[in-house]
Amino acid sequence: MPRLHVNIDHVATVRQARREAFPDPVAWALRAEAAGAEGITCHLRVDRRHIQDDDVMRLRERIGTRLNFEMCLTPEIVTVGLEVNAEAYCLVPESREEVTTEGGLDAGRELARLREVIPALAERGGEVSLFIDPDPHQLDAAAEAGAAFVELHTGPYANAGGAQRARELERLITAAEHAHAIGLRVNAGHGLDYENTTPVVGLPYLEELNIGFAIVAEALTTGVDQAVGRMIALIREA
Repeated sequence: MPRLHVNIDHVATVRQARREAFPDPVAWALRAEAAGAEGITCHLRVDRRHIQDDDVMRLRERIGTRLNFEMCLTPEIVTVGLEVNAEAYCLVPESREEVTTEGGLDAGRELARLREVIPALAERGGEVSLFIDPDPHQLDAAAEAGAAFVELHTGPYANAGGAQRARELERLITAAEHAHAIGLRVNAGHGLDYENTTPVVGLPYLEELNIGFAIVAEALTTGVDQAVGRMIALIREA
């Protein structure tokens, strides 16, 4: 069964809307862990639209599971990443104009930079993944860059319907098989919710799912314990 890592970014989004001290994403993360989450994910963006530097350091000090630190390749954020000593790092693209991450990292175009950053993060003890589209060329570039993992971008699958969703699921299956064949370990995430996650749980070689917004949104109605617990139950049943 793949591990569930809960992304807490949008707990911080609510807090930053009013620049208050609450809700505290770290306290929320601890509740998610108590409900069964096996890891906590956060994305420190250049524009600090939700997670703040202090949140990251408090997470590092207080959570009892794995910290997955999502980060872009800008020098400022790489410097922070090297100080975090997270168990896992996920390198992602980033644009200030986007509402959320809109596509996978272009590993081929960023190959030279990745060859510098990946070893530096790995030396700090972290497993490094690349958030990429389910494309064989991107997978090959990720392996060439020295990544241990890829996180397959499930957004196009999540946003599709009918026959198109089925085709996107096949792309994910093919990508997972190709990743495994070339020595990459497989995670997945983006846009997953209580309706569309079950088929993704069946991806071959899948080790981890990263899910955030849907769980945070559900928790507004049912509470953290039930929202996290419901997703874990869904994964187990699948």
